[in-house]
Amino acid sequence: MDGPTIARYSLAGIRLVNGVAALLAPQVVARRLGADPSRPALIYVLRMFGVRTVVLGAELLCLKDPDELDRALRVGTLIHTSDALSAACAGQQGSLARRPAMAATAISTVNVALTFLAQRRMCCRPSTH
Repeated sequence: MDGPTIARYSLAGIRLVNGVAALLAPQVVARRLGADPSRPALIYVLRMFGVRTVVLGAELLCLKDPDELDRALRVGTLIHTSDALSAACAGQQGSLARRPAMAATAISTVNVALTFLAQRRMCCRPSTH
């Protein structure tokens, strides 16, 4: 297995683990974020995040068409960059505790890096035209 494929599967795994956790155990995720797990709106938002993240992870495992996979990775770069910036801003503003904000920022930044590494194969593949 080459580096881009390892990056793709690693990203899929991270997405699936985080997504399933947010979907099935949102109270646990809320506590890890330093938030009040008894807030129904937070649980709702975490479950929405979970669904989104599970779909994104499954997509990386199921897509076979190189163009569709390339599109999914490019979209993933935007999503994870937005997640990283949001977590960093939340930590800076104090709406998320420092340690969970740093962890969320780091995870999302790793995800951004993995999208770029997974795209290497897409960028470097020979043209079929």
